[in-house]
Formats: sequence, C-alpha cells, structure tokens
Amino acid sequence: MSGLSREVLKWLQSLDLTWQIKNPKWDLSNGYLVAEIFSWYFPKDIQMHSFYNRQSLELKKRNWYLLKNFILRNDIDLKMEDVDGTIHCREGAAAQLVETLYEILTNRRVKKIPPEIEVDYTDYAYQLQLPMHARSTAAKAVKNNLRLTEVLADQNLITCAQKPGWFSDRSVFKSQKIINDHIEHRRQERYTDPGRFGIKPTLGDRCVRRPEPPQQLQSEPSHLSNTTDIPAELAGDSGSERPLTREPSVHFKEVDVKQMDKSAFYQLPIQSY
Repeated sequence: MSGLSREVLKWLQSLDLTWQIKNPKWDLSNGYLVAEIFSWYFPKDIQMHSFYNRQSLELKKRNWYLLKNFILRNDIDLKMEDVDGTIHCREGAAAQLVETLYEILTNRRVKKIPPEIEVDYTDYAYQLQLPMHARSTAAKAVKNNLRLTEVLADQNLITCAQKPGWFSDRSVFKSQKIINDHIEHRRQERYTDPGRFGIKPTLGDRCVRRPEPPQQLQSEPSHLSNTTDIPAELAGDSGSERPLTREPSVHFKEVDVKQMDKSAFYQLPIQSY
C-alpha cells in the first residue's frame, strides 16, 4: 500500500472490501473497488452486480462509464486527471484518487507534505534529474507519457477527429499537449542555460535599461517645502542628484505672437465700381 497515509489505510480496512488493496495502481484500475467504496455510502445508487471484476479494457470502460455517470449526477468533486490516470495505471494517480475520496466521503483532511513540483502524471520530474544530453526528445516524450490503453480507448487522441466525450472541456488533445509541454520545457532550458546552447545576447538584451523616474506624490505643503529652511549642505546634495530619464536635454522657449485684429476689415465701407 505504498503512497497511502495511515489514516487512509485504516479507513479502507474499516470498509471490509472484497480484497485488500496492496497496490492501488493495479487494484483500482478496473474501477470495481472504487464502486464498492461508493456502495457503502450510496447503496441505492451503486449496485455491485452491475460491475465486472476483470482487467480487460472493454470491461474497464464499462465499469468507469457507470462510475463517471454517477460522479456527474451527484456532483462529486473529483479531478478527471486522477480518474484518467487511475484507469491507465499512471504512477500516483490511484493513491491521489483514494485520498480525495477519503476527504469527500468522511469530511476529513489528509495530513501530508505538499510536493515541490505540481503533479501532472508525466515524467517531467524524472527528466529534471537527468543531465541535458540524456533527456527525452519530443518523440520519446510522447512515447513515455501516452499509454497504449489511452490510444486503444480513444483513437481521437491521435487522429484528432473530434473531442473526447469525457474530456469535452479540454482544449488541447493529449498527444498535442505532450508536445507543447516538451517545447515549453526546452524553451525554459535554453533560457536558464544559454551557454550550453550557444545563445548570444541580442542587441536589445545588451542595451542599458535606465530606471524610470520616481513618481512624486502630491501632498500637503509642510514647513520643509520652503527652501530657506533646508540647510545648504542638503540643498547642494539634492541638486546634484538628478534622476535618469529619457527626456531630451534641449529646452524650447515659448514665444507669444501678437495676432492682428481682423475685425477692422469687416468695418470698411463697400466701394462700388
């Protein structure tokens, strides 16, 4: 029962399930034990004779189809990533699903240390531990993070013919999302270690950025506003420090132009020819 806390183990043992959960990754993938857990709290909605205790993909899909309809009908707050990872035996997904069920059904909290990296059920945390030359390429990333059962269960993940029904709110398909994440991770590597990739700073990167002028807040006049009250030493220091700005150093003088009064032209008599 690796990956489960002590209080969750005691809760599972109190339910008197059909068999003991030794490895959640494999024992919960077909959905039979998950349905049995729900049957203890919702005996009228979950009937165990409707579920199959088999490991074939077709029977897994039948079991989880009934469970998904039950979850949506009762508005149970389960992450679909945890459900999808449990079906396809992803590492850590089944344990996270059981802990979420424990919190929802018992109204208690699991005490555990939050992970340093967000869990996304991919090999990204493992890739960070490898040296640069040993990390996976885009094709290898798709192979590592896309299970065969996912492809067999939904061909749209590869062909992109239409959106999957269960993940209708997902905007990017699984295979395309893996490639996009791989490209983003490579971009971050090039940014953090530009010397390895031979990236030279551009002209814009080498330009000196001058700080913006400080914004002076308008406040009520005080006794320090008069320059005669400030000592000469402080006045000299304040005058020597000038903020770096982008304003031009050339100043223009405003010239007042006297306009001619044109009303006199309209008062002249009209001459006839």
